[in-house]
Amino acid sequence: MSEHAIVIVGTGFSGLGAAIRLKQEGIDDFVVLERSGDVGGTWHFNTYPGCRCDIPSHLYSFSFAPNPDWSNTFSHQFEIQAYLKRCAADFGILPHVRFHTEMLDAAWDDDAQRWRIQTSQGDLEAQTLILGPGGLAEPKLPDVPGIESFEGTAFHSARWDHGHDLAGERVAVIGTGASAIQFVPQIAPKVAQLHVFQRTPPWITRHGGRDTRPFERRLYRRLPATQKLVRGSIWALHELLVPGLRGNRLWQAVMKAAGIKHLYGQVKDPQLRRKLKPGYAMGCKRILISNDYYPALTRPNVDVITDGIAEVRPRSIVTRAGQEIEVDTIIMGTGFQVTDIPIAHRIAGRGGRRLADEWDGSPGAYLGTTIAGYPNLFLLTGPNTGLGHNSIVYMIESQLHHVIAALKAMRRAGAAAIEVKPEAQQRFVDEVQSMMPGTVWVSGGCASWYIDRHGRNTTLWPTFTFRFRERARRFDPAAYVFERPRTPAAPARRPAARPAPQPA
Repeated sequence: MSEHAIVIVGTGFSGLGAAIRLKQEGIDDFVVLERSGDVGGTWHFNTYPGCRCDIPSHLYSFSFAPNPDWSNTFSHQFEIQAYLKRCAADFGILPHVRFHTEMLDAAWDDDAQRWRIQTSQGDLEAQTLILGPGGLAEPKLPDVPGIESFEGTAFHSARWDHGHDLAGERVAVIGTGASAIQFVPQIAPKVAQLHVFQRTPPWITRHGGRDTRPFERRLYRRLPATQKLVRGSIWALHELLVPGLRGNRLWQAVMKAAGIKHLYGQVKDPQLRRKLKPGYAMGCKRILISNDYYPALTRPNVDVITDGIAEVRPRSIVTRAGQEIEVDTIIMGTGFQVTDIPIAHRIAGRGGRRLADEWDGSPGAYLGTTIAGYPNLFLLTGPNTGLGHNSIVYMIESQLHHVIAALKAMRRAGAAAIEVKPEAQQRFVDEVQSMMPGTVWVSGGCASWYIDRHGRNTTLWPTFTFRFRERARRFDPAAYVFERPRTPAAPARRPAARPAPQPA
């Protein structure tokens, strides 16, 4: 069994960001576990046609690692992954990464004051465990009767089957979210027939992406301050969306008018427009941006089906209206497991209590980062750190400020463990939930993946991002219990073995 001061799980923005910040603080005794064969997290797994970020490139990147050479103002998947790979190499992280190593289970050993970690490549132990699983990596499969009986090709957009040729096929797409609106326009011209099964139409506005100009890239390389200024301006503009998301009627009216104008400008068929016009407040579901999704739906070989799916048969899909549609391939654009965080089933804290059981379907954490009963555990992109209006990278860096401050406080106190107090965690959770009433996410008239099974928005931060950063930067020792090292009379014993959950 190998021992380390810190184990990090994941090599997306969260995991790599944590590793880089540790390096910057002079901490080298850490290892990064990556279940795949490359870095990138979300941007490694999501490779569907047309995959790109809907946050501008200059903001969707580390503040300490600006990239002057983005080819587009909204980067495509391959360019974001290349950026992350470059960061991993430039900051010396790759020697710390263990590829093809999946964390299967992690249990807190209270006697030894360490985490015992089971992986697909053997066991580890560490004083501190930092989780960077990401929210858009574990596919959520549709709960449709008979889908396992389908005899054609079926895959989720986050696990795109690039070896399967869609040319000339009858293809069904289930879901019309952020992924579907990007890949549908790419495959529509290739397939014989495309059936788009839509449960709820999304709000879509104009995409303002464009190729960056050579002189811009030269300017950013020679005068980095100009790129920093652009980044700050983009961040500030996105913050202006907050009042509308919190229920400002004027903002809602203006944005709704923009969405309707976009729809009516691109879709002339009144019947199709009725299908595509949302009936809920803008922002209740994620606001999407696209210039080619609506035109794709107007193609003669594309139809939008809103009747719902009754069942899937070996070679067809049957709607609730009784229509049977023969298909060769099913592509599921049905999102990700967000509120039921998969990695929570693999974490056992004090007394062996599983984090998934602790949360019981309604995640909560202090600053979305630390959890009572789970010492020396830091969760990045945890509960209520997601955003519906700005860059998650900004939130990740804010969390990393807190993680580094906590590690420094441990060192200064000579502590072996740090754990947030239950009352501090509950105060924070209550404060966040008190800001939810009146927002579009809970009163906007839609059902979204932001809401957990208990009806609470445990996904999004409900106000300005600078307020989260202010909270995260001010480390409050009074919110934590510092535990001094124990001097055991006998060697620390390992907790009774528990079968590790099977990989998700």
